[in-house]
Amino acid sequence: MSFKIAAVLVLLTMVAISVESKSRFLPRLRYTTGGQRIVGGFEIDVAETPYQVSLRFFENHGCGGSILNSKWVLTAAHCTFQVPLSALSVRYGSSLHAFGGTVVPVKRVVEHPGYNPTTIDYDFSLLELESEVTFSEVVRPVALPEQDEPVEDGTLTTVSGWGNTQSDSESNEVLRAANVPTVNQQECVDAYAIHEGVTDRMLCAGYKQGGKDACQGDSGGPLVAEGKLVGVVSWGYGCAKAGYPGVYSRVASVRDWVRENSGV
Repeated sequence: MSFKIAAVLVLLTMVAISVESKSRFLPRLRYTTGGQRIVGGFEIDVAETPYQVSLRFFENHGCGGSILNSKWVLTAAHCTFQVPLSALSVRYGSSLHAFGGTVVPVKRVVEHPGYNPTTIDYDFSLLELESEVTFSEVVRPVALPEQDEPVEDGTLTTVSGWGNTQSDSESNEVLRAANVPTVNQQECVDAYAIHEGVTDRMLCAGYKQGGKDACQGDSGGPLVAEGKLVGVVSWGYGCAKAGYPGVYSRVASVRDWVRENSGV
């Protein structure tokens, strides 16, 4: 083997090791093509989170979302990025992502213009529905915060969805929720320092010891505090891992954009 070939092989091996090492810390988006559930949570009836919807890709649950009014739903941009409009529909009014309630096609997707699929910044998409949502005891819009309205550290929030019970697990169709406290912004930044990706458009929630979190299949779903939608499930390192809180898109950071594009 020539010296040049040997040198190239050594270089390629070093690059592969570097990529593998770094990939372990890359963000794990919380979307899936199969419906699983919240980690460390509990089953709930949709009446407890009547704003919750299942965003469906070709009739399969993929993400969550929140009803803003009779025509608009808010979800994560990584749930709709490069997905054909014809593939998208929303199921609302059911505790099961595969049955019950009402299914409505998505008429239009408005992704935030600042969305970056690499850094996952501005991870927001507005969905305009083909037909109006019919409100009832199990179907209600969620309240929104004002532009830049702060969320105090340690605020107890509720995250809900149909995501995994672990980073990799079997599916469950029943809606689940978990109560998690918000985390100080600098602590959140420090936790993900190797990723260098926590921005002012993001907030963290979870316990230092882990155990409760959103997971794959929960992306785009609601994080609610005191009746207001403060976050959209976005990403994290694994699910419910100690030292790595869940990362959510901060709704108050784009409140004006939501109003300008949906009238809500």
